Amino acid sequence: MKSGIVSLIGRPNSGKSTLLNAFVGQKVSIVSDKPQTTRHRILGILSGPGGQAVFVDTPGVHKPVYRMNRRMQLAVHESLRNVDLVLHLVDASVPYGAGEEYVLNMVRTARPRAMLLINKTDRVAKRKLLPVMQRYAGAYPYLEIIPISALTGDNLPLLVDRIFHYLEEGEALYPGEQVTDRSERFLAAEFIREKVLARTRAELPYTSAVLIRRFDESRRNSAHIVVVEADILVEKQSQQGIILGAGGLRLRDIGIDARREIEQLLGCKVHLALRVRTVHRWREDDSVLDQLGVGT
Repeated sequence: MKSGIVSLIGRPNSGKSTLLNAFVGQKVSIVSDKPQTTRHRILGILSGPGGQAVFVDTPGVHKPVYRMNRRMQLAVHESLRNVDLVLHLVDASVPYGAGEEYVLNMVRTARPRAMLLINKTDRVAKRKLLPVMQRYAGAYPYLEIIPISALTGDNLPLLVDRIFHYLEEGEALYPGEQVTDRSERFLAAEFIREKVLARTRAELPYTSAVLIRRFDESRRNSAHIVVVEADILVEKQSQQGIILGAGGLRLRDIGIDARREIEQLLGCKVHLALRVRTVHRWREDDSVLDQLGVGT
């Protein structure tokens, strides 16, 4: 048996959350085309005959502006320490630039045992992958450089095999049936936020968050229903109207989409009540960030 902790790092939208979900076979980390979607340290646990790999999904590496972002980046730096293996994801469809150089320098400074994953190979011609692989091969002594598509699953069986090859012998860190360390309450909030991201544009994704007010499971066994009440936080009064939409239709649609996913997660009916609340400068408020668990 082998076991170990494997950290996923990369720029925003490099595909870390999609890869984490692919590893464990279900959604434990929300996915969006909006940068900085991941705000928390989320574990995905893959258990099998060969052992157990505990994957750590981290926020995308970006320049921190607000207190929220600084907390997120601290989580990234921590993920490079005291882990058994690092998976450095690179988006094959994005040209090399200052952002990629910044992440590479983080890896060079921490000097972990790392594999480089050239992700999103479904978006680029194969002939364009070799220059990318050569650039990174000369920049850091990666254990392996593997082209993958987290979305289509291309090369993922090979990747899993190579990950376990490099892990040390050891006992499982979590029960075999567990797939994440996050609670259903946390995942419910994230599923709601994912639907907010999907149905809003411009700057709103950065200034919105979801806080669960009530997660009542008292009738889960008897009536097969869970009551979830949540606040969608925004920073400006004018942003409430964006979330609500004309006649409250956008908020209704967010609720419908989120309820379906939460019901699938919980395996029962869900009564979901959403409201929109303005909390000025919440991204700079440690008490709000603590409630949201940002950076943890």
